[in-house]
Amino acid sequence: MIVFACIAPHGGLVFEQLEAPTRKGMEELGRRFAAAEPEATIVLTPHGTTIDGHFAVVRSIELDGDAARWTDEDSSYKGPGEPDLADACIRALQDDGLPALGITFGATVAQASTFPLDWGAAIPLYFMRAPAVVVSPNRRLGNEQHVRAGAALARATGDRRVAFIASADHGHGHAEDGPYGFAPESKPYDDEIQAIVRENRLGDLVDKDPQWAVDAKADSFWQLLMLYGAIGDRYEPELISYEAPTYFGMLTAAYSPR
Repeated sequence: MIVFACIAPHGGLVFEQLEAPTRKGMEELGRRFAAAEPEATIVLTPHGTTIDGHFAVVRSIELDGDAARWTDEDSSYKGPGEPDLADACIRALQDDGLPALGITFGATVAQASTFPLDWGAAIPLYFMRAPAVVVSPNRRLGNEQHVRAGAALARATGDRRVAFIASADHGHGHAEDGPYGFAPESKPYDDEIQAIVRENRLGDLVDKDPQWAVDAKADSFWQLLMLYGAIGDRYEPELISYEAPTYFGMLTAAYSPR
């Protein structure tokens, strides 16, 4: 069962701007995560291993990564994976007819594998630490498949107390001098995502054309579809923070069981 869910950003600024809303939001997510006492967590990352046409599920017993690509501050994370939960996730996805594969690194046996984390997984886990299964969505798959995938992952938790983290940054075109240039679609996208979170309308995303997110240069749409599949509208949302201090938008939000 999912005892806590959240939307968490993965920008390296959280390690540099210690008084900023996003850093405070991540610390608050960490407190609520700890209070929920999860035994494990499922982290959705848009920057992990991508397998053409498949959801990817990390089966490794150890996880190790950082955000060194984006910050000079210490962002290192090392923690346990959860191979049993990972296997349950893979079975649930495949039993629902969804294309999904388990992955390891360095060894085919999960118990001998340490998986190198991307920043999309490492940064949320830095603040919310528990044995983790890392899952990558796939943009070649449709909205409905992502929603079904989220529901399958939720079923895979069974009676275990599990947290569900959608690692997501939003429009990446807020600044002319950013690496992706300016995109006028970024701010309206971020404004709509904030409204959707506040009003508990994640289901509205199902009928959105993914091109909406692509035009906004966002990397959040697919994880939020999976979050909706996992929790539906049965959880109470709270948008804790939002800011776009550079070229991309960052949002923290918590979802608590009613």
